[in-house]
Amino acid sequence: RRIEKLCEYYWAPFKSDCEELLGRFQQTESVRYEGFSAIWREMDFSGVFFGTQSDHEKRYFTRLIFTIAYRYILPPYSFQIRVGGLYMIYGLYNTQLIWPKEKIRIALKDWYDVQKLIADAKSCQHLDVVYIFKRLLSSKAFCFTAMPQKLTFEGRERVQHNVNEEFRDHKNRVTELASIEMLEEIANMHGHYERLKKSSVPPSSGVTLLNLTYLVQKCAFEYQQWQDKIASSSRAVMLAAIKSKSYGHVSKGTKSRRHRQVEMVTPGSGTDQALFSQKRRPPSLRTRTWQNFGKPSEPEQTQEWLLSVMEEDKNALKRKDIRRFKWRNNWL
Repeated sequence: RRIEKLCEYYWAPFKSDCEELLGRFQQTESVRYEGFSAIWREMDFSGVFFGTQSDHEKRYFTRLIFTIAYRYILPPYSFQIRVGGLYMIYGLYNTQLIWPKEKIRIALKDWYDVQKLIADAKSCQHLDVVYIFKRLLSSKAFCFTAMPQKLTFEGRERVQHNVNEEFRDHKNRVTELASIEMLEEIANMHGHYERLKKSSVPPSSGVTLLNLTYLVQKCAFEYQQWQDKIASSSRAVMLAAIKSKSYGHVSKGTKSRRHRQVEMVTPGSGTDQALFSQKRRPPSLRTRTWQNFGKPSEPEQTQEWLLSVMEEDKNALKRKDIRRFKWRNNWL
């Protein structure tokens, strides 16, 4: 119950501090780490760890702030805010006060978005972003999990993470720019410009006038088609990768089944329902032993040890006793 109160107490203030830090970073209109670190030192952001007392509270508070800061590196935030979120968790990871260090939980469903962020930064030559990410990987700062938060029995998220609209990535900015009102305004201004140009340029000069409204609308439509194509192609690549992992490799069986021969089935072979087919019945233990160590030879005839004495041995013992008795009598 005390931990839940700490969550409700620290969530809103720390989220407000994160948004203030990212808001200042957004005003720089840059993704350079140098500008972010200057804002970090100016706000003394590492001082957020100095408010807790016991080690248990420190660890839970560190886990809580990583949960909050982690969400700023994921969509729907803009590229600059996501880069600032990456810088922020890098600074928080290296300034935490507990040991061993608390790791940053990353759900597997979000790993594709993180990789795409780094790929976009690398393609745009934002090498400081790639460097910070590689430093986190080399420090083993990430803990890959199924869920971004730990799930407990009858537990629920008491505080919701609301997205700041100022930080949201507006993918339809070009479409919003080419709205009906904007196109009408452009058409009026362009019509006035054409009238002035016609009055100043003689008709025999051969100057052609462009339809600016049509060109803006065409560019917006082509940009929207390009965005849809990128989204569909990225989804197709992801599905192809999943299929190649599922069908392109033969899974290694358990120890009790490794002696069975299996057949790899490729998609499109008509047998997608059965991935593996059993070729023959596995040999028995005796057959496998003979194959590995060779078949034993015929057993040799050995004389059995009998506890009873044979008749001829009994007669020999009787004769020996008689001679011994006679020799004893003669001596006496």
